[in-house]
Amino acid sequence: MIYLDNAATTKIEPRVLEAMLPYLENHYGNASSIHQLGRMTNVAVEEARMKVAAAIGAEPSEIIFTSGGTESNNAVIKGVVKATGKKHIITSRIEHHAVLHPIQYGRADGLTATYLNVKPKGYVTPEQVAEAITDDTALVSLMHVNNEIGAINPIEEIAEVCKERGVAFHSDTVQSIGKLPIDVSKTPVDFLSISAHKIHGPKGIGVLYVRSGSKWKSWMEGGSQERRRRGGTLNVAGIVGIGRAIEIATAEREKNVAHITEVNKALVNDLKEAFPNFIDFNGCPERGVPHIVNCSFPLDEENALDGEMLLLNLDIDGICVSNGSACTSGAVEASHVLMALGMVTPTAKSSIRFSLSKYNTVEEMHDVVKKLKAIVERMMDSETV
Repeated sequence: MIYLDNAATTKIEPRVLEAMLPYLENHYGNASSIHQLGRMTNVAVEEARMKVAAAIGAEPSEIIFTSGGTESNNAVIKGVVKATGKKHIITSRIEHHAVLHPIQYGRADGLTATYLNVKPKGYVTPEQVAEAITDDTALVSLMHVNNEIGAINPIEEIAEVCKERGVAFHSDTVQSIGKLPIDVSKTPVDFLSISAHKIHGPKGIGVLYVRSGSKWKSWMEGGSQERRRRGGTLNVAGIVGIGRAIEIATAEREKNVAHITEVNKALVNDLKEAFPNFIDFNGCPERGVPHIVNCSFPLDEENALDGEMLLLNLDIDGICVSNGSACTSGAVEASHVLMALGMVTPTAKSSIRFSLSKYNTVEEMHDVVKKLKAIVERMMDSETV
C-alpha cells in the first residue's frame, strides 16, 4: 500500500509512540491530582507545554491543550466573540469547516461574516483584509496553509494589518506547523490552532495558542484545568505525544521539507508526462507547500473524469489518496475549496489530492502515476466520465 493522504492524517512517528507508552502503561495518574502519580504526569504535561511553546516562539503559559484543531478553532471564534461583544468576523471561502461552521451557526446569535474572495489562486492578500475590517470586527480567521490545495496565506503581513487596526488575528496552522517556520515572537498573530496527527503525532490532541493579554474567554467550562481556560481531564499521553511530535517536526523541518520537495517534483513531473494535455494543477503550486498536490482531469469545458471512480480504482490498486477534505470525503458534492476558486462542478469533482510525508519516496511516485495512467486509460476506453 502507498499512503498519500497525509493531509488527512499521518502515520505516528516511532519516537513519538515511544515517548507516549509509559503514560499509557505505568504513569497513568491524573495530572490534576496531588499524589505522586499525579505530580509525575503533571511534570510530563508541563515539559510538553514548554516544547510546544519553544517550537513557535511562545511562552508556556500561552499554550492550551485541546482535543485537536477543530476544538481550537471553535474555541477561538466563540471565545473572542464572547469576550469582545463584537459580531463581525472576517474569513475566506476556503477555510476548513471547523472555522466555517461555527461562524455559520453563530448567525442565530447575530454573528455576521465577510468571506474574502480567493479566485483563482487560493490565497488572501493583506489589502483584502484591511478593506474588510470594520468597527464591529471581532476577529480575522485565515488558515496558514489550505488543506486541499496547499496555498499559503501571507499571515505575517496579515497579522501586521490586524495589529495596526486593533483586531485579533487567528490562523489555523494545522497544515503548516512543522513544515513552515512559525514564530509568534516576531509575527503578531493572537491565536493559533495546531493538531498533532498532521505531524506524525497521535489523534485527539491539539493546541490553542492564546497570546497573553488577548481578549478571549473560555468557551468550555467544567474544571480548573489549563488555568481554568479548558476544563476536562488532561490527555497526558496525547500531550506528551504532541510535545515530542512538534519537537521532532521542528528540529527536522528543513531535512523533511527538502525530501518532500524532491518527492513532489517526481510526482508532478510524472503526472505532466503521463497526461500532457489532460491535467490541471489546482491553486497556486508555485507558492504552495510541497506536501500537497491537487489536480483535476477535465475532458472539456463541461465534462471531466469521475473523481470518485478515480479514487476507488486507486484504492483497489493499494494507493490511498483523497478527493477533498477528509472531513467531507464521504460527500458527493464538489469541494467548496475548488468551487471557490471558480472551477465548474464536473472539474471540481474530478480532483484528486495527493498529500505527501517524510515516509514517501520518489519510487512510490513513479508507481502511483503508472497505475493512475492505466486507470485513466481504462475509464476513457469504457467512457466512464
